[in-house]
Amino acid sequence: MNIKKVCVLGGGGFVGIHIVNKLGMAGYSVRVLTRTREHAKTVAVLPDVEVVEANIFDPAELNRHFAGMDAVINLVGMLNEEKTGRIDKPMARRGDFHEVHIELPRKIVHACAASGVKRLLHMSALNADPNAPSGYLRSKGLGEAIVLEAGLRHSGPGYRLEATTFRPSVIFGREDSFINMFAGLLKLAPVLPLASPDTKFQPVFVEDVAQAFVASLNNSDTFGQSYDLCGPKAYTLRELVELVGAMTGYKRKIIGLSPRLSYLQAWVMEWLPGKKIMTRDNYYTMQVDSVCKGEFPRIFDVKLSALEAVAPGYLAEFSPYQGYRSAAGR
Repeated sequence: MNIKKVCVLGGGGFVGIHIVNKLGMAGYSVRVLTRTREHAKTVAVLPDVEVVEANIFDPAELNRHFAGMDAVINLVGMLNEEKTGRIDKPMARRGDFHEVHIELPRKIVHACAASGVKRLLHMSALNADPNAPSGYLRSKGLGEAIVLEAGLRHSGPGYRLEATTFRPSVIFGREDSFINMFAGLLKLAPVLPLASPDTKFQPVFVEDVAQAFVASLNNSDTFGQSYDLCGPKAYTLRELVELVGAMTGYKRKIIGLSPRLSYLQAWVMEWLPGKKIMTRDNYYTMQVDSVCKGEFPRIFDVKLSALEAVAPGYLAEFSPYQGYRSAAGR
């Protein structure tokens, strides 16, 4: 398979920016589909990257924009469902796990078949399973199954859709919404009540994830496979938050909450206005440790980056000394 043209959904997001950048550096021609051009302005300036405004939930638009592409990469996902209560808005179900994690992959698979796209890479999640404890992980599991079954359901004379899925633990990097979130909370709160403090995570660097995606595109050994992606070290949530505190200079008192209080905190925060920091579904997700059973897949030839080596560089802006350095003109 000689892939040259790649269409990316979610190319303007945290992981997408890194994947699109690596695709461009590797010589691929990239088309990024986005709701508004503003969402993908970071990649719009890259050479050989075409940014197209599109409704990715419309099968007709997917068919049109997939035409002429050799491969599709789906990075679209959400951690929390939106509780807007609105059903009259165009594409209102964007805020729904079922629409984003299950129906969208189904539409993508059909559009690939209709457009003759023979390669599909899909972002799933570690512990994704139709029988998982949270709606997030269940929907991710069902979407992943749809993608992996695509080669069997959509094949015929001269055509077969070769799919690969990736299941990362929490992903860290300069623009992440996990490590940065705790850095922000520690800066504001002298005491931090922490839900599910003993849940384990194995953070993986966004550049390592991006390298795995790009390395798999033309590698036939990855066809039909699903890969768990984790970093070199596992931490409890408490250990992660303490590490962030040490990196930023905000060493706070952390109060680990019991399961009952963790659920109560999630319930309260779920209904607070603004961006959701935690919901009950997040609580259910954290009932399963987000750690890999084995090492990072050797097939991608990735030299893993440790959290301790990377995060201090982008967490420096949270440091209480940053203001002094700025005032001094340093």
